[in-house]
Amino acid sequence: MPYIEIKKSVFYEITKRVLDILASLILLIIFSPVIVVVSIAIKLDSSGPVLADTPERVGRNGNPFKMYKFRSMVQNAHDMLRKNPKFSKYYAEYRKGSYKLKDDPRITNIGHFIRKHSLDEVPQFFNILNGEMSLVGPRAYYPDELREQQKKYPTTRDSVKVVLSVKPGLTGYWQVSGRSEINFDKRIEMDAQYVRKRSIFYDLWIILKTPWAMISGKGAL
Repeated sequence: MPYIEIKKSVFYEITKRVLDILASLILLIIFSPVIVVVSIAIKLDSSGPVLADTPERVGRNGNPFKMYKFRSMVQNAHDMLRKNPKFSKYYAEYRKGSYKLKDDPRITNIGHFIRKHSLDEVPQFFNILNGEMSLVGPRAYYPDELREQQKKYPTTRDSVKVVLSVKPGLTGYWQVSGRSEINFDKRIEMDAQYVRKRSIFYDLWIILKTPWAMISGKGAL
């Protein structure tokens, strides 16, 4: 996918990468008990793997990558929504609602809890260590999501190109400012705004706001 690069200093890029690596290693150690407990809870709650089996997302420079997440839905949930006729009305709502679905019947019992508090995102620390993601950045979008939403909101095309020039983030500006309550057009503009304004201090400000977003669960689906 095409992208428009908003260049930042070499100092920023190097510092950001060092912070990503150090923070991910420290947080993996801190969250290790959570990883064990959530993994066991997922296996006891429903059949299927611990990690979600979802399609690739769009990463930096439009390159696809596999994003790790704890499974919060029933097995094969992605294909179920798109291909099972029983879920056609939910798929229509999903596409109409900026690729977010309220009262999603595919979510498991434990899935509701880990999604509300963003615990399903914890495995993304491994994506950060691999260099596919950053601690702070835009949302990692699905390819079909970007294509469909740009048709619905044609004015977002330039913002999408800006967003695709950087690594997606575990957290980000829109995630700590309402999260799933924000429609795609506003969400992608907030992501593009972050890309243009990004700095070490801005990243730290977003990181400091993230724990409250996780605890409160505001806007989570």
